[in-house]
Formats: sequence, C-alpha cells, structure tokens
Amino acid sequence: MTLLDNILELSSSWHKHLCPRQVLGARMGLAGAAALGLEIPRSDKRLLAIVETDGCFSSGLEAATGCSVRHRTLRVADYGKIAVTLVDVKTETAVRIAPQLDVRQKAYAYAPDEKKHYYAQLVGYQHMPDAELLTIQPVRLQTPIGQIVSRAGVRVNCAVCGEEIINEREMMWGERPLCVACAGPAYYMPEELVFVVKARKTCPDCQSASHSQ
Repeated sequence: MTLLDNILELSSSWHKHLCPRQVLGARMGLAGAAALGLEIPRSDKRLLAIVETDGCFSSGLEAATGCSVRHRTLRVADYGKIAVTLVDVKTETAVRIAPQLDVRQKAYAYAPDEKKHYYAQLVGYQHMPDAELLTIQPVRLQTPIGQIVSRAGVRVNCAVCGEEIINEREMMWGERPLCVACAGPAYYMPEELVFVVKARKTCPDCQSASHSQ
C-alpha cells in the first residue's frame, strides 16, 4: 500500500466509507506539508491546520497530518470552502491549499469508464498530479500565530456570567475580562431571554408589531 492508501484507510475507518472529499483532504495535507518542508503525520504541535469547512474533508486532512482539535492543532474557520491553510508554527510560514476550479471535469480523464461523477472524482483525485489537482498559495495570517495558538492552561473568569475562560479567549472591556458570549453577539441565547425578546416585539396595547422607538 502507498502512503496515500494508508491515510485513506484511516480516514475511511472513521466514516465507514471513503468519499472524494476525504481524498482531497488527504492530498492537501500531503502537498501542504511538503511545501512547508515538514514530515507528517506529526505528534508534536509544530503544524497548525486551519480548515475552511467541517465534515469528511477535515477527516482526510487529519489522517494525513495528525492535526486535530483534541491536540489544539486544527481549527475550523467555516467559510464553506474545501480549503486549508497549513502553518509552520516555528517559522510562521503558511500556505493555503485548495482544489483547482476545474478538478471535477479533470477527474474524468483518470476514470474514463466511470459514468457517475462521484466515482470518477473518487478515482481521479487519488491519481491526479498535484499540479493538476491543487493550488498552493503562500499566505500571511492576519492574526499572529502566538495569539491563535495562545497559552494552554491560562484561566480567567468572565466578569458578567462568571464562567471560566481558558486559552486566553477572553475579551477585555476596560479592565474587565468578558467571555465572547457576554461581549456579544453570541451564537446562542438562553431560553428565558428568548421569551423576553419575543414579548418585547409585541405592542402590549394592540398586540401588533412593536412601534419604532
């Protein structure tokens, strides 16, 4: 078995199937690490992966690189794109890898007898050269790598809700540390507040939509 075969076997074991996006994730991990001159899979924290979507794609990437959420070496910036930025934490060198725009069409050349596009991609993505399959672009992170990685074990309590915040994820309001949820806007709202907000949207006198203030 080739290195790619071993990676795909691992990735597919997590899903009980193999799909084209797992193959793309694996190929991107291999190509990106090669561009950075790093050996993979890694057991240390030198390589950071920032994936731009979740799902099967990230599994292929994780199987190839060893980067994972549990090791704090994989982050999701959900742009809804099959793409990843790999960062050498030591040198702060970064490359963004994505599929070329016409890879679906190119895949048929590597599986000429396959009529279904899904299976043509599954085969084609495994055999296409990197130069045909991927774009690899040097990039610079907008946020310093030290701020992204942060210091594990640092703890502070939110001045509003009192909950503990770890890994330097607090936001400062003057000298008061706030969690992201209290600093707002949060991705959730407690049910009791949902009720209050709904009540405020109705005029108490006419039970119609509230008037402009």
